[in-house]
Amino acid sequence: MFRFANPYYLFLLIPLCVAGWAMLARRRKKAVLFAPTHRLFRPPLTWRTAAITLAPFLFLTGAGLAIIALARPQTVFSKTAHQADAIAIQMVVDVSGSMEALDFSTRDTTRTRLDVVKETFAQFIEKRTDDLIGLVTFGGYATSRVPLTIDHSALLHVLKGVQIPKPALDANGQLTNQEELLTAIGDALATACARLEKAEIKSKLIVLLSDGESNTGLIKPEEAIKAAKALGIKVYTIGVGSNGRAPFMVRDVFGRDVIQYAPVRIDEDLLRRIASTTGGQYFNVKDPKGLSRALSEIDKLEKTNINKEIYNQYTELFPRQLWPGIILLALAISLNMIVRKEII
Repeated sequence: MFRFANPYYLFLLIPLCVAGWAMLARRRKKAVLFAPTHRLFRPPLTWRTAAITLAPFLFLTGAGLAIIALARPQTVFSKTAHQADAIAIQMVVDVSGSMEALDFSTRDTTRTRLDVVKETFAQFIEKRTDDLIGLVTFGGYATSRVPLTIDHSALLHVLKGVQIPKPALDANGQLTNQEELLTAIGDALATACARLEKAEIKSKLIVLLSDGESNTGLIKPEEAIKAAKALGIKVYTIGVGSNGRAPFMVRDVFGRDVIQYAPVRIDEDLLRRIASTTGGQYFNVKDPKGLSRALSEIDKLEKTNINKEIYNQYTELFPRQLWPGIILLALAISLNMIVRKEII
């Protein structure tokens, strides 16, 4: 099946035809009626005469081919329809300072909580091939990193680049980005709800992962919970780690990387309340396997059957018009500049 991916560009052919008529009309010369034209001297045909005659036609043909190339002609080899289990999922990932804890490390590898979360979320995304998935990260404020998309390769690329903000010190040694290292769960949940509100798919859910307490933000968690419930969005919450002390990699006064322990606290009551109020579930994980199990359970729970039509195996044909069009345009402009000292 043949089609144009961007057919609206073909409307440019209308002004091109008008411009062509004006260009050719401008080049007509006045003449005097003279019946016995066979008696007139006929000058030999030179390359300059040919260039003057051909240049406008070359230009119009090249511009027409370029417009057709903009419309992106394609040959579609197949169109398939199938039933798919699809939902709209907003992944919400905590990137506050406590996510640098190394309690998920093994003897062989040193990994922060965020490293493990990114790896496990990537595996979860790869399993949900038919779903619309977006990404929100939050520390002291929430940021929508990726809107709901079926382009999971782009989503995974952005997820791979998510980092925890580094502490910034001024000349006096004072922390200048303290807000970025805090945890704004209310803002994060409200941002995810806003991204899901207008999604066409009926089944919507949020997977919110945090390892701390909500201690900042413009929107209180209770207000965000009410918004999620009003929109019919289920929220599955995952608490990473537990209360107590966790190891962190820090740099000592000699510039060496050393392990130090610091207190951490997760607000499990809030995460449970978010999940229970919206109809989701709460999972507490203390190791990478626990996080994988939690996401596997979510994968089993939430599925909605939809019909999908997929176009695949198509060939782009626009280069066949683009390159000849560019060559003709360049040739026409060059001839006109050489012979008439004009661009067009």
